[in-house]
Amino acid sequence: MDDLRQASADVSGVEVLSPAAQAVWDAAWQLSPVNCKSHEDRRRQQIAAALRAAADQVAPEEQRPPRRGVRPGGTDALTPEEGAEDQRAATRRRLLAIATELEGVQ
Repeated sequence: MDDLRQASADVSGVEVLSPAAQAVWDAAWQLSPVNCKSHEDRRRQQIAAALRAAADQVAPEEQRPPRRGVRPGGTDALTPEEGAEDQRAATRRRLLAIATELEGVQ
């Protein structure tokens, strides 16, 4: 925990969440009970919402031009930056797939 968050927690007795953690927390609790058939359904929806928010915080959707053809020098190897982008995109897809699965359970 950084010094500012620790100081805030010490004064108020309540830990202040980072913006990313707060976004996930808010997403989980913004569901209306009217939309859910049961407690279990509500919990699944909350977890799915939290996963979607976590995906947005950890691996936001990136708009990038498609990679085309062989690069100068005759190689199609990824640059380190492209590899990192691909990893973030894969992480995002996995988190969103879990959320979608949870939302689809009846």
